[in-house]
Amino acid sequence: MGNINPSLLHIGSTVGAVFMALMVIFIRLKASARPVTLRKIWIPPLGMSTGFAMFAAPEVRFPLWWAAVAFLTGWFIFAYPLIRSTIFEQRDGQIYAQRSKSFAFILLGLLLIRTLLHEFINGYVSIPQSGGLFFILAFGMILHWRLFMYKRYNILIPPKTHLSQTRL
Repeated sequence: MGNINPSLLHIGSTVGAVFMALMVIFIRLKASARPVTLRKIWIPPLGMSTGFAMFAAPEVRFPLWWAAVAFLTGWFIFAYPLIRSTIFEQRDGQIYAQRSKSFAFILLGLLLIRTLLHEFINGYVSIPQSGGLFFILAFGMILHWRLFMYKRYNILIPPKTHLSQTRL
């Protein structure tokens, strides 16, 4: 097969990131019409966690402290705008995410910051390592955001349908 040209890989990853961001915006805007469930809260981070298998490849590995910095950056910095723009409301006995006009702009802003940061980081590490670092950053962001959603959901859920009370 041969080696892939690094510049083509870089362009492909950027185009892929833009495509994924647009898909997330589209899906998120549609999701506000359907009730929030525990499954819908936890499926994204659970599905994303399979990506940790990439670290089986030696080319992707880096020092553990780099992973910690990436995760904490996602957790504390990148998750904050998503948390601030996520508001739940109760309608007809169910919980819905309010449609946020700023959500699309927040995602695009995060994508822009991520792309600029990716350009900077690529000057110091290999492309597979930067991919791994940004995966961990994104995982920290998604996990914190979804944990926030889970806590908020449990506050709003009617007591009779709460999980702890339905498992008797």
